[in-house]
Amino acid sequence: MSSIKQFQVTFDCAEPERLARFWCEVLGYVVPPPPEGFATWEEFARSLPSEEQGSWFACVDPSGVGPRLFFQRVPEGKVVKNRVHLDVRAGSGLVGEERLATLEAECARLVALGAVRVQLLPADDDNESCISMQDIEGNEFCLD
Repeated sequence: MSSIKQFQVTFDCAEPERLARFWCEVLGYVVPPPPEGFATWEEFARSLPSEEQGSWFACVDPSGVGPRLFFQRVPEGKVVKNRVHLDVRAGSGLVGEERLATLEAECARLVALGAVRVQLLPADDDNESCISMQDIEGNEFCLD
């Protein structure tokens, strides 16, 4: 049995390109080059049947280390809490007030991009502080 070395994270959403570009800003990801034979993603989209235009978009870690993020348009909106969410590691290795200050600064940056701050989860005996948030389509994630 072989072990899986790579994976992508797929988001169901209403506006794939808009959500992908949001996550590019959050994570420092980039939009990959368009398929061979196309100068831009817009040119590629125009080559598709109208019902497929804008139906998906992706972004990638420019270092090649992180997983590819894929965004696919679905007809239904988000109804319940995510079963899986991303933890965005902004405060790794930091504790106490230094960690809180770092998380708050990153939270402010993400709110300016359209994210929503949900709540601060303060440190306890088992976990450091984190901030639960929502992306521009309401998907939960943690600023950790």
